[in-house]
Amino acid sequence: MKQTFINQERLEAITNDFPTPFHLYDEKGIRATARALNAAFSWNKGFKEYFAVKATPTPAILKILHEEGCGVDCASYVELLLSKKCGFSGDEMMFSSNDTPAYEYAYANELGATINLDAYEHIDFLTQQENFEFPKTMSLRYNPGGVFAMGTQIMDNPEESKFGMTKTQLIQGIKHLQSLGVENFGLHSFLASNTVTNDYYPELAHQLFELTLEIRTLTGVTLDFINLSGGIGVNYRPDQKANDIATIGAGVHKVYDEVLVKNGISDLKIYTELGRFMLAPHGHLVTRVLHLKETYRKYVGVDASAVNLMRPAFYDAYHHITVMGKENQAPTEVYDVTGSLCENNDKFAKQRALPQIEVGDLLVIHDTGAHGYSMGYQYNAKLRSAEILLQEDGSSRLIRRAERPEDYFQTLDGFDFKL
Repeated sequence: MKQTFINQERLEAITNDFPTPFHLYDEKGIRATARALNAAFSWNKGFKEYFAVKATPTPAILKILHEEGCGVDCASYVELLLSKKCGFSGDEMMFSSNDTPAYEYAYANELGATINLDAYEHIDFLTQQENFEFPKTMSLRYNPGGVFAMGTQIMDNPEESKFGMTKTQLIQGIKHLQSLGVENFGLHSFLASNTVTNDYYPELAHQLFELTLEIRTLTGVTLDFINLSGGIGVNYRPDQKANDIATIGAGVHKVYDEVLVKNGISDLKIYTELGRFMLAPHGHLVTRVLHLKETYRKYVGVDASAVNLMRPAFYDAYHHITVMGKENQAPTEVYDVTGSLCENNDKFAKQRALPQIEVGDLLVIHDTGAHGYSMGYQYNAKLRSAEILLQEDGSSRLIRRAERPEDYFQTLDGFDFKL
């Protein structure tokens, strides 16, 4: 059974100040996860977590992570700008982008962010840009192709991914960048998404550490860092066992010693680029039941919709739902839990067994702290909801107000909107 990080009484009190729907984040949990990650990799002197800004681009959250020693991974100009305004600078910032405009590379370079090149062809693209000076340190994103398997289980299909470069391109890219004055190199790779296993990072690390030795042989370059990227997932389903970051860190340490230290490399830095693992469990989408309907199925209509949480509609993803105050009641009914969009996939749950629901019930949709608010949109002229932080002392704070109608119209040139 999944537990909420807030009780019904406290949550109802928050709804008196902030109407549903809204995203609620748990500061205590966020800090605990950041500290656990840093402890798990404390054996590596250069370790740093570069939080994936795309997961939760909210200043109050980014500032908490900065206080806990995290950097940021940015994928766009605005994410770079946001991170800068939140206090991140220089090598606290990683820029991992693809199909990237020249001005975004230039801005990342200006900020001193570490640029992570997605394609070999982008080297020539940058050489053609007036006034672009290659920095002393760069990273390259590697895609091994084929399928990524662990034992007999296929985890993902890198060959189908638009991201990264082949091994041949990677080797040639290092040589090419050396000729352009780059001195220090990093390697980045992402082979599987949302893995719920303690073995993924150690297996990925083993492959990349072996590749590190091959790079040294073929180019004479000893890598400065390896970015294991993201991919460590969360247990969205209540029957899944959560990843143990201490076990994961120890597993990477073991292969580090077996492959790198054994071959004379003991100072290679390990980076991570986690978003989902860092934030998803520490966010709830809070929504109120507006309507009940029964046709061929029983429907629960809530005041949130896919504009507040796209993952169920977009990926058919599972998010657990708690009916506040009925946590101990038997799930005697089967419902589709729906939003109000003019799309049939606007469903937070399909044929989900839940306690009997009444109009006015407060529902908590779990694990929305990452890729929740950030994937929001405005279809049907729906407005994005507020974000609220449950602070360590138990108080709540509005960290992003809900959108208003005037926000929706503000980009329309020549349209005079007045309520």
